[in-house]
Amino acid sequence: MTLELTIPKKPHALELDLSQLTAILKSWGEPGYRAAQILKWIYSEKCVDPSKMSNLPAGLREKLATGIDWFLPEIHSSLSAEDGSTKLLLKTATGQFMEAVILRYENRTSLCVSSQVGCKLACTFCQTGKLGFFRHLAAHEILAQYALASSIVRAEGRRLSHVVFMGMGEPLDNYQNVVTTVKTMLRPEEEFGFGLSNRHVTVSTSGLAPKIVDLANDVKCALAVSLHATRDELRTELMPINRRYPLIELKAALTTWQAITGSKITLEYILIKDKNCGLREAKELVKFTSGLRAKVNLIPFNAHPGLPFERPGDDDIRAFQKHLAERSIPAPVRYSKGLDVSAACGQLAAKQIENLTAIPSRKAVVAERVLPQP
Repeated sequence: MTLELTIPKKPHALELDLSQLTAILKSWGEPGYRAAQILKWIYSEKCVDPSKMSNLPAGLREKLATGIDWFLPEIHSSLSAEDGSTKLLLKTATGQFMEAVILRYENRTSLCVSSQVGCKLACTFCQTGKLGFFRHLAAHEILAQYALASSIVRAEGRRLSHVVFMGMGEPLDNYQNVVTTVKTMLRPEEEFGFGLSNRHVTVSTSGLAPKIVDLANDVKCALAVSLHATRDELRTELMPINRRYPLIELKAALTTWQAITGSKITLEYILIKDKNCGLREAKELVKFTSGLRAKVNLIPFNAHPGLPFERPGDDDIRAFQKHLAERSIPAPVRYSKGLDVSAACGQLAAKQIENLTAIPSRKAVVAERVLPQP
């Protein structure tokens, strides 16, 4: 009989709360009050390196370095776009790649994070869906994207103020890790979190209806829904997840989410030429939004290699927007940031090639409104 040796997995620093870290320290014979000092370094100083925690004894810093996992993904490459966005290609401990996108605006700095390596949902207009699904990201891997990006923008005199779960993967398919991450992001710094406003952390979903209701009950954050069509036949063609959760179920989940949270919903609608941006589709979208407090972000399609879709002309975009605006539906037209480094909506598709080069990821948050509402 062969005995298999099981090596205990170290807890990651970004997944430890005060009570857990206190218990670890006491098991090492260290005073429990050090836990608060360590967590202050992580969440107030954005320091995920015990060697730099200068108010801790050298012996404790050594114990921390060997007894706890402090690994942050390697920044394999960083590409900056002319519009002020930066795409980070990050290599995980398992050698796989994920992407995060920093988006700089005049009055805020946002971060688009990934929640999975790849994606299961295979939306026909999305590069990430072409890769297939590899694995869920752990909570510490999502939080690490924030920690790494925060250190970059802090050096510029900026602070990350907004986070959107619109990178690689379907966030609600990795539900528990995403909820854990959101709670950490929302917790005040003095309670050992990143201190973000619940209005400034947005979870985006392609429509996992039961999980939308769960989200409303589990954490208070903003919600964005990738809609893109409001006729079942067309939405199923664009987004196969619609077979599992058709529009009637999605609408019911959104109604419940709104009743629980009292918050407005953002509906993301990619405009694809000759596919979903005619008068018929505009009327269907108006009908779908009835009873919802919702804003519709109209996003002209971003071209990707190998996909048959095209961006509609400005006249078609304006006509679609005008139909919504005349019915009192807020519908800003937004163009994505990061187009010149393939970090825009639908373009995120990190993958390992022979020499570890990569091509870009799924959904970065879109830019400011460029076409005014009629």
